[in-house]
Amino acid sequence: MAEQVSFFSSTGDRLAGLLDLPEGEVRGWGIFAHGFTLGKDSPAASRICKGLAAEGIGMLRFDNLGLGDSEGDWGDGSFTHKVDDTVLAAAFMAERGTPAALLVGHSFGGAAAIAAANQVPDLQAVVSIAAPSEPRHVEHNYDALLDRVLAEGHAQWLVGGRALTLKRAFIEDVRNADLKRQIRRLSVPLLVMHSPTDDTVSVDNASAIFKAAPHPRSFISLEGSDHLLVARGQARRAARIISAWADQYLRDVTPTGN
Repeated sequence: MAEQVSFFSSTGDRLAGLLDLPEGEVRGWGIFAHGFTLGKDSPAASRICKGLAAEGIGMLRFDNLGLGDSEGDWGDGSFTHKVDDTVLAAAFMAERGTPAALLVGHSFGGAAAIAAANQVPDLQAVVSIAAPSEPRHVEHNYDALLDRVLAEGHAQWLVGGRALTLKRAFIEDVRNADLKRQIRRLSVPLLVMHSPTDDTVSVDNASAIFKAAPHPRSFISLEGSDHLLVARGQARRAARIISAWADQYLRDVTPTGN
C-alpha cells in the first residue's frame, strides 16, 4: 500500500511523493532519492521502496523539482536543491511522527543522499546505489550542450521524450559540489552498492566513495545488475540486501506512525 503525500521544496514548489507503508511489524522508516532525471516511479525507486516496505521499512519516494507529479521547473533545480529537498523530505517525515532512520539514494540521488546525511537529525544509516563519486559525472549526459549553455545561459534538452531546460547555474552548481568532503564527514554507517559491469557510472566511483568514507562502511557488489536496475529481480534483491544490512542500525529506533 502507498499513501500519496506532498511537501514544499526549497524553491517553494510542492513536491509529490508516495509513502510505501510497511507491512507487518514496523522496523523503521526511510527516504529514497531517485536518479538524475528519473522520478519516484522509476524501476529502482518503486521496486526498492516496495521491497523495503514488504520488509517492514516504510519508505518515502518523491519526484524532484519539475519531474513526475511535482511542481516547478526542473531547470531551476541543482545538486544543492536535490540535497536540500532530501533534507526537507526528512523534516516532513519527522513532522508526521515517522522520522527517517534510513536514507537510500540511486545514481545521482546516491550522491545527494550522502551529501544530505549529516543534515538529517534522526538518521541511523545511508545507502548509495550506483552513485558517482563526483556529482559532475552527470555532465556526460549533456556534454553536447555544455558550450551553448555556458555561453547563452540555458538550452532545451530532450530527455526520454521530455523537454527540460538545462541552465548555467545547474552546471556551475554541480561542478562546485564537494562530495568527497561530505563523504569524509559522514557520521552514520554507509553501505555502497554497485555493479561491476555498470557502463553508465563505473564501479571505480564506488571504490572512491568507499575509500573516502570513515568506518563503519560496507560494500556490496551487485553482480549482473545494470545501472537502472531494470533487470528482473535486481531491484528487489537490492532491497533485501539493504534490509538485512540496516537491521542492526534500526534495532535501537522505536518506530512510530502508521
